Amino acid sequence: MLKRLFLGGLRRRIGRIEVTGAIDGKTRERVLKALKEVEEKHIPAVVLRIDSPGGTVADSQEIYNALLRLREQKGTHIIASFGNIAASGGIYIAMGAEKIMSNPGTITGSIGVIIRGNNIERLLDKVGISFKVIKSGPYKDILSFDRELTSEERNILQELIDITYSQFVQTVATARKLSLNVVRTFADGRIFSGEQALNLGVVDRLGTEEDARLWAAELAGLEPDTKFYDLIPRRTGLARLIPGGDALARLHFDVVSSGLPLWLYTGF
Repeated sequence: MLKRLFLGGLRRRIGRIEVTGAIDGKTRERVLKALKEVEEKHIPAVVLRIDSPGGTVADSQEIYNALLRLREQKGTHIIASFGNIAASGGIYIAMGAEKIMSNPGTITGSIGVIIRGNNIERLLDKVGISFKVIKSGPYKDILSFDRELTSEERNILQELIDITYSQFVQTVATARKLSLNVVRTFADGRIFSGEQALNLGVVDRLGTEEDARLWAAELAGLEPDTKFYDLIPRRTGLARLIPGGDALARLHFDVVSSGLPLWLYTGF
């Protein structure tokens, strides 16, 4: 009886999923778990609050696909709400939403792909360190930090980047009902404001997270005062005050994502 009452109450709530920081494997796990809860508890609407510069390609794709699947199979209404920044992979996951709302001053855009590597060959030479590499093929140590890329390696990586970029452009074009040529006019890595995104057709409306909640309630046929149900616990005040927490998270992301294709705004 209590379980039925609880689930019945959630059917009159709007789920809230917060995506903050760089999108990586942990982010994907948290979001997919939250979306599973939406499905199991029959929550009719979700606001996806995005405050992210993007992240790894595959993790962003999996979140996007899960959002799309939930909408198509369960009819869940999903509104993406952009915070301070919703760029690159942040935009990509928003394409899985039914509607997108952005603040006018949100930093968004940065639609593109990047692979990062480090070359410290000259530093190693100065301290007298070298590496001996035995490999099964000429490209097994591509992006190795102790030497420069060869022209053949550059071509391989560029082809990878171009294919991944095409996937991004296609997804935006399909979700926003724009032509590929139109998307390519602004999908060149540039950033733009939420207001500019509205003019480009990337978002549907300008407004706050509260406006997104009201919109979600309207689409799901709920009362305007329907409250949020946090599916991913918000960061506590204590967590926000941990010294160097954001810097450490950025450092960890840089290490684990080195050499991976990224949908990431690198100015954060």
